[in-house]
Amino acid sequence: MTKLCRLLGNLQIEPLNNQWYVCLPMLAPVPNALVLTYSQIPIMQSYIEFPEHHLHLSKELSMKGGNFVNYPINRVEKVKELICDIEKDNFDIINFSLSLKKFDKYLHSTANGFSLESEYEKLPLPLKGYVELVYDMHNNVSIKFIEALLYKSKYFSKKSQSISCSLVSSDERPFVLSTPRLIDDEQVQIKFPFDSPYYDDLCSMREYPRDFDEIIAKLQIPEDKKKLFESFVYFTDIPNLREEYISSDIRIRYFGHACLLIEYKGISILTDPFISYEYDTEIPRYTFSDLPPSIDFVLISHAHLDHIVLETLLQIRYKVKNIVVPKNAGAIYADPSLKLLLKNLGFKSVIEVDALDELSLPQNINIVVLPFLGEHHDLNIATKAAYILIIENKKVFIAADSSNLDCTLYEHIKNIYGEIDILLLGMECKGAPLSWFYGPLMTTSLEYDKDRSRLGSGSDYQKAIRMVNTLNPSSVYIYAMGMEPWNTYVLGLNYDKNSIQLLESDKLMERCNNQGIYAERLFCKKEFFLNCL
Repeated sequence: MTKLCRLLGNLQIEPLNNQWYVCLPMLAPVPNALVLTYSQIPIMQSYIEFPEHHLHLSKELSMKGGNFVNYPINRVEKVKELICDIEKDNFDIINFSLSLKKFDKYLHSTANGFSLESEYEKLPLPLKGYVELVYDMHNNVSIKFIEALLYKSKYFSKKSQSISCSLVSSDERPFVLSTPRLIDDEQVQIKFPFDSPYYDDLCSMREYPRDFDEIIAKLQIPEDKKKLFESFVYFTDIPNLREEYISSDIRIRYFGHACLLIEYKGISILTDPFISYEYDTEIPRYTFSDLPPSIDFVLISHAHLDHIVLETLLQIRYKVKNIVVPKNAGAIYADPSLKLLLKNLGFKSVIEVDALDELSLPQNINIVVLPFLGEHHDLNIATKAAYILIIENKKVFIAADSSNLDCTLYEHIKNIYGEIDILLLGMECKGAPLSWFYGPLMTTSLEYDKDRSRLGSGSDYQKAIRMVNTLNPSSVYIYAMGMEPWNTYVLGLNYDKNSIQLLESDKLMERCNNQGIYAERLFCKKEFFLNCL
């Protein structure tokens, strides 16, 4: 007898690689190898040596976002086992990262402007055939990787990919850069690579009922986990479909952080998807059930772990028609190609864009790609973009974490596209230092004062008001602040009323309102409209 069922709204699906939560840009072959060797394994080794110290500091609010494993002492043996498994299963990948750092140090100590041809003979075996040795126009040497080839090599392993399914009832989770995910009796681990279509079958069950026996057979749920998996669903033959929004007013829904759903006449556009699960909470929010049946375009602004979130993307892949990503320059391995990465994870239509590219959609909608300055610690990162949506005669500027380092840029933009109607701008104006995110990818460490001078920061009040006065929007919405409680496991932020980010954004709102410009700092959930008449 067929037993149709759908997923519960509070079923959490965490993507894992070597039992670590997947921060998507770090899954590309070179970053993955370096993070595994120089961050994840050392963090676990430190925990094994000082478990009580790790647990204590992981509970301290001021230490949230630090490299402290959030497990009690009784998980030490499990972490030891995990290290052994990782080192055995990733021998080639670890050797690749060790060879890369050693050769990179050597190359920078010897290359002095003369030809690099003789250096190819000294390449370590793991790097041979995968790199080109190059100078920039100032004769600084670097290693350029042939990324597409690496995805076809033993240095990109799909066998370590899986998902962990469990029911959740709160926003609390261990911080993703510090704590591996150890599977327990309340979780079901499904060990298929991320490009498996079976994940689409699973995730579509949020809307479409499927036969229970068929799905557990597809996902190869072990016999001793079938009862637990059954608790993740409820039996019904009724689909849960939200009607498409077909009005001629632009509707914008804020899902938290930098995630916006823009709908107009049946067309839907989702930015930087990062979506909460559904459970009893006093904090209102939109969840997966508030998404339309299909999403025409997903726009990714940049490759930071809070703006390209595989946990959300994997769960909506079945309904996404196109993903738009900024193009990388291939100059440094800290800036991997998002197109290559997503294509190798099973996303079919990935559109790579560069500054001032335009995408024309039905219903007189145009997506314009704009430059995005700053927020990347002065690294040569090209994979970042802001967007203007031009819908009929209205313009919505989605600026993400843009730092207004040079207001002349926005004068040029206004000269080309005119004044805008809505500005959405991040003001996380005191970000983490360079080493927090990019440290494991660096061959040599930076001195403390230099590291702390290169923060991953967006616009403060002065930068933001200059942008506002240049573009002259009717409304300003401050977003992407990491304030939502379901974001903390990724961002590790801990605001209070005196946090500089809140004080600076308060000043912007006050100034805008004094100038007759509506201004609001978005939090958790918001719906607003823009009339095209």
